[in-house]
Amino acid sequence: MPKSEQPAAQGSGPQLDRRYYIDVVRPLLGPVPLMAAVQADLPRFSPSLLADFEQTRGEAGALKTGDEFHIKILGPWNGSVRVTEVGATFFEFVTLEGHPEAGRIRFETHALDGRPDALRFEIHSVARSRDGLVAFAYDTIGGGKLMQQATWVDFCQRVAQASGGQALGPVTVETTRHANDGTAEYTVSHA
Repeated sequence: MPKSEQPAAQGSGPQLDRRYYIDVVRPLLGPVPLMAAVQADLPRFSPSLLADFEQTRGEAGALKTGDEFHIKILGPWNGSVRVTEVGATFFEFVTLEGHPEAGRIRFETHALDGRPDALRFEIHSVARSRDGLVAFAYDTIGGGKLMQQATWVDFCQRVAQASGGQALGPVTVETTRHANDGTAEYTVSHA
């Protein structure tokens, strides 16, 4: 029996709107063929020591809406996701019941504004912790946050390398933390 989706509204604690991106100049693969490579072999781009993607529903090599993956993350952060959208330059996951986060994560490639010779690969997540215990461990202790950031930074770097181009700089990590009282805090870092 398929697991239920776990949208951000069902989560606990602050909502985190997070973007990880890397810009690449002179890629040998443009946005469409680069995304096709990512969609064909997600595990290739994930650092297996940090996050191991195992496809549990669907056919390997052909990402489709409804496919599911179980992600084994170092520590107590394992969870499953379902593909909700797939396009030529993007795909999106929703977290499933039992995942430490409640929300969505989108992977996208596109031409870099004003740079016909460059592209951006971006991972954008909007999520809250699954429950209060996970929120405490993620936000207060910080272990989950560090593992997640290391995973997605490495993923971005691997995609940039697969493009055949040159990264214009390090991976940028932008986070907007929306507190329950309506306030928001924005941070940016480079990894």
